[in-house]
Amino acid sequence: MTSQPNPPKAGSGPATPPAHGSGLQAGLKNRHLTMIAIGGVIGAGLFVGSSSGIATAGPGILLSYALVGTLVVLVMRMLGEMSAANPTSGSFSAHADRALGSWAGFSIGWLYWFFWVVVLAVESTAGAKILSEWVPAVPQWGWALIVMLVLTATNLVSVGSYGEFEFWFAGIKVVAIAAFIVIGLLAVFGVLPGVHADQASFGNLTDHGGFLPHGPGSILTGVLLVVFSFMGSEIATLAAGESEDPQRAVTKATNSIIWRIAVFYLGSILVVVSLIPWDDKSITDKGSYVAALDSLGIAHAGQIMNFIVLTSVLSCLNSGLYTASRMAFSLGARGDAPKGFARTTERGVPRTAILVSVAFGFLAVFFNYKFPNSVFLFLVNSSGAVALFVWLVICFSQLRMRRIIQREAPEKLVVKMWLYPYLTWATAALIVFVLGYMLTDTEHDGRETVLLSLLVAAVVLVIAVIKQKVRGGGRAPVAAAPDDDVEKVPAAG
Repeated sequence: MTSQPNPPKAGSGPATPPAHGSGLQAGLKNRHLTMIAIGGVIGAGLFVGSSSGIATAGPGILLSYALVGTLVVLVMRMLGEMSAANPTSGSFSAHADRALGSWAGFSIGWLYWFFWVVVLAVESTAGAKILSEWVPAVPQWGWALIVMLVLTATNLVSVGSYGEFEFWFAGIKVVAIAAFIVIGLLAVFGVLPGVHADQASFGNLTDHGGFLPHGPGSILTGVLLVVFSFMGSEIATLAAGESEDPQRAVTKATNSIIWRIAVFYLGSILVVVSLIPWDDKSITDKGSYVAALDSLGIAHAGQIMNFIVLTSVLSCLNSGLYTASRMAFSLGARGDAPKGFARTTERGVPRTAILVSVAFGFLAVFFNYKFPNSVFLFLVNSSGAVALFVWLVICFSQLRMRRIIQREAPEKLVVKMWLYPYLTWATAALIVFVLGYMLTDTEHDGRETVLLSLLVAAVVLVIAVIKQKVRGGGRAPVAAAPDDDVEKVPAAG
């Protein structure tokens, strides 16, 4: 596959080289993008993190998921508007660069990269724990190493190999959740063949202390516990830059986000809290989905769920490495990272960006095993609020980019944010409110997460401002990577 022509830009300011024409290639097929978009909103956190939310808010956790889901839908609509008009590997970072200034693109791009390289360590460790239980002869650190090496090799081959792996990883997640919802609903309605579920009933939503057993305030506490499991919905807009029809891919991903969240998050959690009472100890002891399957007497429910969680972990790892490397590539192309980050192999793979990202991931894994309660805990907490920072920057970027696109290329507004600018401002206000509420949360480390994330963000922002001043307040347009910057690597096969 050869590089496709660079789509014309709809903005002004510093030029941001899109994926096409910059060495990246259109190697992702429509089926890849479809499954990446669907799987992007199904993180491992949905399976392993929902139990604490249910224990905290009871059935009212549904409102927490609905509130965060609505927030994600609105943010994705804004991002979809900008990305459909100008598909680029840097996605929201590139849009922020153009709309708000190089300081914004630099800051949010590096914070996002930092978030994902830490996720690499978290998810590889989670996957290693499951694998070491199955094959104890290999130590946990050995499994973490194997998983990281395999997925690094996959990403180094071609973007198509990443897409193929993600297609199957995401496919397993989608089929598993769909089957869980169908089986669960059949049990709730009492028509599941061969199963007599004594506890299954929609009455579980209100019979054990009411729908909000801990009061309305628990909805917001639930928001703090579930908001980070939604991170990843924006991956489709980064991947779209390496698809055959970026605008169509972004439009489709943006328009389908509502039903994806409604089905996979709200649908599956509704089934869980309907199958068993929210205060059943098995939810926190075994995990919400395992407890729900156990209540139906399904054999080996724990191992089935472990396999699904492992698939989700591998999917998150695969996409995390891809996302971190593409953000590093975009930063390199814009002069906000070493030039080598923007170089690609003949297959269109940003090899240096991938290797640097995975190197930091390995370093974080080392910290996790060597200093889990100090260095690694700092890394996790200091990256915890990045999702909210990203969403906030998307809001402010869209407020400016809408005017730029309307002035210079109105025909590119194929996706439009609803009720602009009022709903954009309302979304930004809600994000700020959630951040503020986190500062009052000491029970679930919300305050520490926000303060440490703000500290890291402040350091990155200072570097960005200094860098911009050194440049004289701006940057010259960055051209696409020249041919001699492409690493000559023989194509495999």
